[in-house]
Order: sequence, then structure tokens, then C-alpha cells
Amino acid sequence: MADETDDAAERSRRPDWFHRGHPVFFPLAGFFTGMASIIVVPGLYAAVIKSIAGYERAEELFPFVLLLLVVPIAMLVPHHTRRFAKYMLLGMVATILVVGGVAAAVLWFLLKKDA
Repeated sequence: MADETDDAAERSRRPDWFHRGHPVFFPLAGFFTGMASIIVVPGLYAAVIKSIAGYERAEELFPFVLLLLVVPIAMLVPHHTRRFAKYMLLGMVATILVVGGVAAAVLWFLLKKDA
């Protein structure tokens, strides 16, 4: 009887679409967190530094955005965040490869068309 009331209370607190216990929840969340962090954080970092310190100083400080990689690497240490961190790194690497590949293909196409 107590288990039924606990289950009913838990179901009433969460929406129906929220399946945190689903086996693909953390891999998807980690992958898309890595993807979003690679896209959003460098641009946001550069914009904030540029508005505070100016363009030249922002160029000098931009390499510090690589400290972003410390977050998933540090998350690999504790056991309960390890799976999320692996997929976050995968999302970061996949995003970098796709963006770099598309940039290289566009550059090759433009140079080939110009010649």
C-alpha cells in the first residue's frame, strides 16, 4: 500500500514526458550539453570579454576558453557523473569535427570554383 502511494505521489510531481530513469536520458542530455557548450560558450565568452575589456584584450584572453574542456574531464572522476561526461565529450568532439569538416568542404569548394 505504501509503495502505491509513493508511486502515485512521484507520478504527480513529474510530467508524463519526463523519464529520467530511461536508459537514453543521460546519453542524450550529455551529448546535447556538449554540443551546446561548444557552440554557445566561446561566443558568449568572447562577447562578454569584448564588452568589458575591449577587442584587443578579448583576442589575448580568448585561448582561456579552452578551460571549457576541464568541466567534462573533471566530471569523469566521480563515478555517478562519468557516463554523462563521456557523452558530453562525445558531443563536443562530434560538433568540432562536423563544423571543421563543413568549413573545410566549403573552403575547398570556393577555392575550386575560383580557379
